[in-house]
Amino acid sequence: MASKSLFLFPSPSPTCRLFSMTSRRNVRTTEMSDEQLAAVKINRERLWKDLHSTCEWGKGERWGDGPTDIGMSRLTLSDADKQVRDWFVETTKSLGCDVNIDAMGNIFAVRPGKRGGPPTYAGSHMDTQPTGGRYDGILGVHAGIEVLKTMNDLDIKTEYDTGVINWTNEEGARFPISMVSSGVWAGAYTLEKAHNVVEVGGGKATQKSELEKIGYLGPLEASYKANPIGAHFELHIEQGPILESSGGKIGAVDGAQAYKWFTITVKGKDCHTGTTDFENRSDAMLAAAKLILHSHNKATEYGCLASTGILTLRPGSTNTVPGWVQFSLDIRSKEDAIVSKLEESLKEDFQRIASGKDIGGVNAQGTKGRGCSVEWQFDTDSPATKFHEDCIKCVEASARDMLGTNAGSQVKRMTSGAGHDSVYTSRHAPTSMIFVPCREGISHNPAEYCSPEDCGNGAQTLLGAMLRYDRLRAEKGA
Repeated sequence: MASKSLFLFPSPSPTCRLFSMTSRRNVRTTEMSDEQLAAVKINRERLWKDLHSTCEWGKGERWGDGPTDIGMSRLTLSDADKQVRDWFVETTKSLGCDVNIDAMGNIFAVRPGKRGGPPTYAGSHMDTQPTGGRYDGILGVHAGIEVLKTMNDLDIKTEYDTGVINWTNEEGARFPISMVSSGVWAGAYTLEKAHNVVEVGGGKATQKSELEKIGYLGPLEASYKANPIGAHFELHIEQGPILESSGGKIGAVDGAQAYKWFTITVKGKDCHTGTTDFENRSDAMLAAAKLILHSHNKATEYGCLASTGILTLRPGSTNTVPGWVQFSLDIRSKEDAIVSKLEESLKEDFQRIASGKDIGGVNAQGTKGRGCSVEWQFDTDSPATKFHEDCIKCVEASARDMLGTNAGSQVKRMTSGAGHDSVYTSRHAPTSMIFVPCREGISHNPAEYCSPEDCGNGAQTLLGAMLRYDRLRAEKGA
């Protein structure tokens, strides 16, 4: 070869990784053309292997016959979560990263750049639902690590620091505030409130006690002021069917819909199932069932969503009518105003339904009893979010680099139906997300699946977006 050198990394197609540039090392993103950026390739096989090797910690239910057809049950701050955190710290330090842990256990691994500055991060989470899968959150963290490995392999030097974040308790499954730790970082929750959240299921553990137990109560202040982020990119499975059903390969996410979480308590009176007739019952369970049904019907009317995922009752005896029931209520829409409208409507309707009045037909049949009372507890508010246009465009350009002439409609702008840590980072840093298809849109389920091709496509898009954004930051002097 004449004036160019070609670096060929031995791995079979389609993971053959070609990159052409001048022969000197430590090539800077500002010196790379669009064509050179597009030629930088991740190691897809390494990504797939790393992802599944860490899923040995916290294995859940088997759903198929394949070696990786096993779900995950890696609840936040559990022993399994500690194991994968230890792996994350060890791995990123081996890549030359500076690793810091804040007071919420968020782990920040930073690869130094030429100019320093607030890092451009890939961020997601390693905790799962009790009956979750291997890709929700986990893929995003592994893709970020693969980005760093690729940059090390090719001696690419970013202008600004670059890194990966493992956010604590994104799921909100064990400690019931989702995205709580990125929320503390963003100033949406106080550290005291987050530390004192108690685990679901009647246990006494708090987030603080479990952070201390597993050794991840870090010294760094959990705050965007003390620990600023230059930009945040998050790769995630779509968790819905749109990409798969439309033939899309990459979703360039432009924002996330609004949602609110509540805990609803229905109070009646315990009584014997055999000696108390319907007219003299204050059946909290029956009232709660009607309220949940009404929330579904009302959300349908408003064109949004309402769901209940947690239901507890007392005393829990077959021959005793429950006098106390508590359930979660999750309401969502693309528009803040519709979420507020649904909240107001349900607050008015729930008390009337529980007292025996017929709203929407839920009390039209059966026997009217003595009625119950209803109490609302507000838990979480996540307003509708708009991501940063520069980040979105970097995602789109990177996806088109990867897909080439086949890009077309395979790259789609999308709004996330679920909340993610990127919702909170977007309050204080340029942010966007990358979606890849998951089979049948299944998520929060052991059978959640993202193909090796789609995992690799997402990580490749993440790499290109981060490199492009680093170059853009330098051009703007940001």
